[in-house]
Amino acid sequence: MRRIVSVLALGAMTAAAANKDNIERLDKAAVVFEEVMGISDKAIPQTLLDKSECVVLVPGLKKGAFIVGAKFGRGFLSCRNAGGAGWSAPGAVRVEGGSVGFQIGGSETDVIMLVMNERGAERLLKSKFTLGGDASVAAGPVGRDASAQTDAMMTAEILTWSRSRGVFAGVSLQGATLRQDIDVNTDMYGKAYENAQIVKSGLAAPEAAKKMMSLLTKYSARKSK
Repeated sequence: MRRIVSVLALGAMTAAAANKDNIERLDKAAVVFEEVMGISDKAIPQTLLDKSECVVLVPGLKKGAFIVGAKFGRGFLSCRNAGGAGWSAPGAVRVEGGSVGFQIGGSETDVIMLVMNERGAERLLKSKFTLGGDASVAAGPVGRDASAQTDAMMTAEILTWSRSRGVFAGVSLQGATLRQDIDVNTDMYGKAYENAQIVKSGLAAPEAAKKMMSLLTKYSARKSK
C-alpha cells in the first residue's frame, strides 16, 4: 500500500512540476512577443504580422544545444481563427537540430516565426516538418515598416527572427525540425490533442495562455489581405 501511495504521490509531483514549467514557458513566450513588438524601430514589420497565418514563439533556446545538435527549444504556436479574426488556442512545439545559423551568441536565444500562407500553416500543423525542406524559410526583415520585397521573403512560407542579448535580427533556421509536443498539450488540456485539433476545433485556451492570446490580438487582431 505504501508503495502505491508513493508512486501516486510521485506522479502527482511530476505532473505539477510539468504544469508549472508549461505556465512559465507560456508567460515567457508572451513576454518575448511583447518586448519585441514594443521596439518601435526594430520590431517585426507590422505588414508581415498582419498577413501571417500563424505565429510560433520559442523562448530561451539554449546555445549549448546548438553545438551538439540535440533538442534545443520548446515553445507554442497559434494560428488565425476561421475568417481571419482572432487567434487559436496554443499548441506546443519542440524545435530540434539543424543548421540553425545563429551568429549573435549568448546563453539563450528567443525565436519568433511567422507562417505566411495556408500551405505553410498546413505543414506547421503536421506532427513533424523540416524548415527549408518541407517548408521554405527565410530570415525575416527587421523594422516595423521594413520592406519585404525580395524573392526569398515574397516566396518563403516561414519567416524567422531571433533575439539574443537584446539584439533582434532575422535569422536562418535552415534544417531545423519542428515537432508537435503532445506531452505538453496533454498537460495543458488534459487530453492528448494534436496541434491541428487544437487550432481547428476552436478549443478554449488555458488560463495560463490568456496573456499570450491577448497580446497576439493586441498587435494583430485580424488577418489582412
